[in-house]
Amino acid sequence: MGEVRENEAYEEELLDYEEEEEKAPDSVNGKTETVKKGYVGIHSSGFRDFLLKPELLRAIVDSGFEHPSEVQHECIPQAILGMDVICQAKSGMGKTAVFVLSTLQQIEPVSGQVAALVLCHTRELAYQICNEFERFSTYLPDVKVAVFYGGVSIKTHKDLLKNECPHIVVGTPGRILALARDKDLGLKNVRHFILDECDKMLESLDMRRDVQEIFKMTPHDKQVMMFSATLSKEIRPVCKKFMQDPMEIYVDDEAKLTLHGLVQHYIKLSEGEKNRKLNDLLDALDFNQVVIFVKSVSRAAELNKLLVECNFPSICIHSGMSQEERHVFFWH
Repeated sequence: MGEVRENEAYEEELLDYEEEEEKAPDSVNGKTETVKKGYVGIHSSGFRDFLLKPELLRAIVDSGFEHPSEVQHECIPQAILGMDVICQAKSGMGKTAVFVLSTLQQIEPVSGQVAALVLCHTRELAYQICNEFERFSTYLPDVKVAVFYGGVSIKTHKDLLKNECPHIVVGTPGRILALARDKDLGLKNVRHFILDECDKMLESLDMRRDVQEIFKMTPHDKQVMMFSATLSKEIRPVCKKFMQDPMEIYVDDEAKLTLHGLVQHYIKLSEGEKNRKLNDLLDALDFNQVVIFVKSVSRAAELNKLLVECNFPSICIHSGMSQEERHVFFWH
């Protein structure tokens, strides 16, 4: 009877919101709590100090990581103990490595059971996260990881879950919810529930509703971790609705949202001057790769056409392309 009441209360809370002896690396990437750590203090410790599995340390060495970032230094020791975490830190500070390493450290794979669920808002991000899990689990051959998103036949995913159920599932909310509703994806054994770019999913009411429904299909007793590069004060209370006394790490100063070593410039131009200035810059600058973001599909297509005509080896990716085309170009 007590358990029934507890479960009812649990749902009620959410209703308002729709090694080898090789040289292991010294550390990976991350950002601050209320006290800012000194650079020397952070970088005098290494990944070995986190007491990670030898298999993980070996994979970290293989990946070329040398020192943990502030985010990793702050989060990993607590996350590997199962603590709930909300973390906002700038892009490139190693947030993904925090939840990947923490999950792989704790997971004890059981055949046919999904132990960890990672949700994100785009297919490409889901694919990238899956690759990170595969990279760091190289020496953990018993751990299986799979990614699920729309644009792929749902029958393919159902067959995979039936014949070779992964221990770690990464995916977008729509496809994960569809598989869970059809009972093809069992979530009753999930011990780790992770949202990457959580603000993107929780600010959208439709996506938040999907996340909430998936969340309710998982056990009450589990670790919840949420990460984002941007996390408004308005969305933070929504995140906490899914958690129990989480460790919170925020970078509130927008000036700190730029990585060290980067120099930013902006040029104020009229619409008609943009293409010429971009062409001039690409001619003048030495670069290996350039990523250009635009606000619409039509603008992306037209700019790509212009760059190709100017003999720049450009490719274009946008939402008007099929998943197969996006995948091919993304990994071009």
